[in-house]
Amino acid sequence: MKYIRINSFKRLFFFGKRSFFGEEDVKSLVNLPLDQHPPRPSWKCFSYEQLFDATNGFSSENLVGKGGYAEVYKGKMNDGKEIAVKRLTKTSRDDERKEKEFLNEIGTIGHVCHSNVLPLLGCCIDYGLYLVFELSTVGSVASLIHDEKLNPLDWKTRHKIVLGTARGLHYLHKGCQRRIIHRDIKASNILLTTDFEPQISDFGLAKWLPSQWTHHSIAPIEGTFGHLAPEYYLHGVVDEKTDVFAFGVFLLEVISGRKPVDGSFQSLHSWAKPILNNGEIEKLVDPRLEGAYDISQFKRLAFAASLCIRPSSTWRPTMNEVLEIMEEGEIDKEKWKMAEEDDQVEEFWGFDDLDYDYNSSFSMSFPDSTGST
Repeated sequence: MKYIRINSFKRLFFFGKRSFFGEEDVKSLVNLPLDQHPPRPSWKCFSYEQLFDATNGFSSENLVGKGGYAEVYKGKMNDGKEIAVKRLTKTSRDDERKEKEFLNEIGTIGHVCHSNVLPLLGCCIDYGLYLVFELSTVGSVASLIHDEKLNPLDWKTRHKIVLGTARGLHYLHKGCQRRIIHRDIKASNILLTTDFEPQISDFGLAKWLPSQWTHHSIAPIEGTFGHLAPEYYLHGVVDEKTDVFAFGVFLLEVISGRKPVDGSFQSLHSWAKPILNNGEIEKLVDPRLEGAYDISQFKRLAFAASLCIRPSSTWRPTMNEVLEIMEEGEIDKEKWKMAEEDDQVEEFWGFDDLDYDYNSSFSMSFPDSTGST
């Protein structure tokens, strides 16, 4: 992909915007009273030269991450500010789809403002597409949880991470002008500040859901193995409960220190489910903690996780309810009891003869999938 003309940028951005809103939804946004319009984004446009200089010419030594359609480089601006630059990768196929997803990310994250969501500093459209963020010098939750060379995270830090992530996700679902479904909540997409405050990042798969829609049917199916809710994997159905399921897996990952999919291709939630059902929740705790954890807090997190990973989205809590369970007050377990048959579901994916990284994303299409309201 060579230099993208401004007209192409505008065309793609408008196309991306139409994918977020239906025609009537766009009209309602345009006709809002002035004081009800979303706040003007605070991010700015960077020049290609600024980003080139900051990353030392996008040197391989500055490459800190690589995803399905983008690379992330660390850099330092002339004023000393450390940044992370997400650059759309140049490939010969699916370029237009990747550009659309990239521009969707700008349209989504450019209007959010919460301490537990990674803020967008700006973008660049010279000689490609670039997003600019503050650099997380600590790294992601995944890098700290699973690096055996590092000391294990203490319980207090883990508790802080899951609470902050839950608050950020609740904000995306309920606190924004439009509902945002992230679709890729996982430990590697939760970055940490220097004081271990979590920030949700990577909105490349996010969907902006109009308020009158109950859900959205999506094709192709995209996401990360081990984190996909059954209704999404099987039918492409996306709503807030899709993120709730993924958060449940993330919660189990932080509690247990285990990866979302182990070496035998068993998913974390399928490993944890019988333990939770049998009330043997102590088996979930990361043994590296050596018993140093708050038992009351742990029971709350374990119960919240058990609800989030339920196969039926109807019986999963909202993120507001998850926060209520995790933070304080009496837990009404009777409220969450459901019929036994509603809790039964076949393992909805197979890993036979599959060679992949547990944290890798994938994409698949259904032949007759259509959008739905």
